Amino acid sequence: MIISWNTTNQCNMYCDHCYRDAGARSDEELSTEQGKQLLDEIIKAGFKIMIFSGGEPFMRDDIFELVEHGIKGGLRVVFGTNGTLITKEVAQKLKDLGVMGVGISLDSLDKAKHDKLRKYKGAWDEAVRGMKNSREVGLPFQIHTTVMDWNDHEVTDMTDFAVDMGAVAHHIFFLVPTGRAVSIEEESLRAEQYEELLERILKKQQEVDIELKPTCAPQFMRIAKQMGMNMRFGRGCLAGTSYCIIGPRGDVQPCAYMDIHIGNVKEEKFSELWADSPTFKELRTMEYKGGCGVCGYKKICGGCRARAAFYNDGDYMAEEPWCLYHGRKGGEGK
Repeated sequence: MIISWNTTNQCNMYCDHCYRDAGARSDEELSTEQGKQLLDEIIKAGFKIMIFSGGEPFMRDDIFELVEHGIKGGLRVVFGTNGTLITKEVAQKLKDLGVMGVGISLDSLDKAKHDKLRKYKGAWDEAVRGMKNSREVGLPFQIHTTVMDWNDHEVTDMTDFAVDMGAVAHHIFFLVPTGRAVSIEEESLRAEQYEELLERILKKQQEVDIELKPTCAPQFMRIAKQMGMNMRFGRGCLAGTSYCIIGPRGDVQPCAYMDIHIGNVKEEKFSELWADSPTFKELRTMEYKGGCGVCGYKKICGGCRARAAFYNDGDYMAEEPWCLYHGRKGGEGK
């Protein structure tokens, strides 16, 4: 099981597509002690992989103390970051603490386009510098790319760039309209583009040794099956089943892109929220509506629950809209 904690809302960027609407530090963010208690509860709930993200997690003063606490408790710690603050010293510290790796965002091979999306001059150069610093000290890193209609043609070229840089993986995030990304909803891929890009990514996976993983595009599991590929991933959408996220103030959501309040870890124990939340329990039934409900691939795909909610007035069990396979009863069914 895998979990994310947005450790702070503070960020040195103001990206157009940010689901957290990050920028300034939020009031009432979890303290160091509350953060450690949360990590203990996460361990108690049975999670194994811990993603420290933000905002920009390296803007939190106590981040190394929190990382050390999580690792000592048995968590496999990784980071989601824009990479600009990964100096050689930071990379070495992470390596020494036992961090498993860092995911660094890079959204285009065109520096100007990346910097424009992130409202930060020099973002591309500083992200790549963070990759080089990680590589130099032996800290594994992967590249994270958010795909939209203006950069989808670059995705496999970016995979080649990731290989050349020495990345261990390239994860491709399909835009979900949440937070500031609502304002650029029209830039998200539609069904035909969505399917075509997933096929390109999976064909590329057959050509490269690093891991490629579409995120918020669970249909990749169905397409991989149709192409006869064996993927190490058990399921596409993990929201509420083997994944959730905690916000800077301690609010729990099924995933980063589902603005559904489960509870707050300052008021309730996270382990109990994870076990007892009616929303989580409903998501675990997989009793979806429409095409997702009858699809033979629903157990390995699940449809993007966040996208289903956005386009169906908050109904997270509704049919996922950007899928070409809707309503078919064929498939693996397991």
